[in-house]
Amino acid sequence: MEALETRFMHPRDQIILVISRIYNRGMTTTSGGNISIMDDNGDMWVTPSAIDKGSLRPSDIICVKKDGEIIGKHKPSSEYPFHKAIYEIRQDIKSVVHAHPPGLVSFSIVRQIPNTNVIPQAKHVCGPIGFAPYALPGSEALGDSIADVFAKGHNSVIMENHGVVVGGTNLVDAFERFEAMEFCSRTLINATSIGEPRYLTDKDIEAFDSQIPVLLPELDHVSYPSDERFVRDEIVRIVRRACKQGLMISTYGTVSVRWKTNDFLITPTNVNRWDIERKDIVQIKDGKREPGKIPSRSVWLHQEIYKRNPNINSIILTQSPYLMAFGVTGNKFDVRTIPESWIFLQDVPSVPFGSHFKGNETILNLISGKTPAVIIENDSVLVTGDKLLNTFDRLEVAEFSAKSLTLGAPLGKMHPINDDQVEDLRKKFLS
Repeated sequence: MEALETRFMHPRDQIILVISRIYNRGMTTTSGGNISIMDDNGDMWVTPSAIDKGSLRPSDIICVKKDGEIIGKHKPSSEYPFHKAIYEIRQDIKSVVHAHPPGLVSFSIVRQIPNTNVIPQAKHVCGPIGFAPYALPGSEALGDSIADVFAKGHNSVIMENHGVVVGGTNLVDAFERFEAMEFCSRTLINATSIGEPRYLTDKDIEAFDSQIPVLLPELDHVSYPSDERFVRDEIVRIVRRACKQGLMISTYGTVSVRWKTNDFLITPTNVNRWDIERKDIVQIKDGKREPGKIPSRSVWLHQEIYKRNPNINSIILTQSPYLMAFGVTGNKFDVRTIPESWIFLQDVPSVPFGSHFKGNETILNLISGKTPAVIIENDSVLVTGDKLLNTFDRLEVAEFSAKSLTLGAPLGKMHPINDDQVEDLRKKFLS
């Protein structure tokens, strides 16, 4: 979905915004990667060749006119010929992103395609992924190789021994696909360090798709007092922070905060998480939704958690690459290996895929002050807390812990703290 923030931006400004996100998230290097946009006039706007991706300015972006004239103070990317080849063969594509993110490069050098059936969201966003045989970077042969795969209907292509190239109806669409592919690849790589990834069947994913919730009725009247507006701003800040830290991606992540009694505010569906604004947040009051807005599809689960747990005031439901390594293998996420992690999280159970569907009581029967977080297999991690910052901190601790466990797995057997040591922690920090 096209983000409101970029809809009316000049192509050069859109490119700067997205390339900075890619670079700052560690998905490209100073010299690597390129982005282009084909505008309504048939002119291509493209990143320059050999200019620092960490400090690009709008004035650095090159325009390759429809007639071939090049306008700008630099040379266009050496890879722009394959961008051109894609646009020529696919009239529906208006933006192309190419980079060398570590996860996808790993797949490219072993000549594999990541299996996106590992998480429903990944399959939906990425679509079928193609594979382009190796050709010399910047060559006409490379353009032909990639264009041939795009001609078959693929919007996502692994480039053998090179990286990835994706196309989209606009730059936000292309970036969402690129980001989801890299998240999926890193999750799978992390998963193989601790176990064997378990994939969903098409039937499982169809079951997920069928769980589109019945919309809550709309409120007749909505008020926005100052405390309600404060909550909106708080949610926006945390969502954007989570995106910057790789704890959330454009197309997945739900945050809610109790406002008063059982009324709460929650992120919407189908709004890019990087660009979320306060007006996008959905107020849920007396079991009804703010008019004209569609809350997250997990709104029922949030509503029931608040009803049953008066001490829980915020919830984050998201996907992060190390926690999801445990989520897709079914391996136990043993936080008893690190004292701080156990203090923050206590024991984190895993629940089967589908436990978050409406009417399923599994998560509701687990979540409490003593069990503030659960991992939903092949889907997400759900974290709760008193205040939103506390909940976000808990998510950070969980992801850092999962990363330590994943990185430590090849070193040897893990040695958790024993029951007596856990009891000492309970007495000192939780009594």
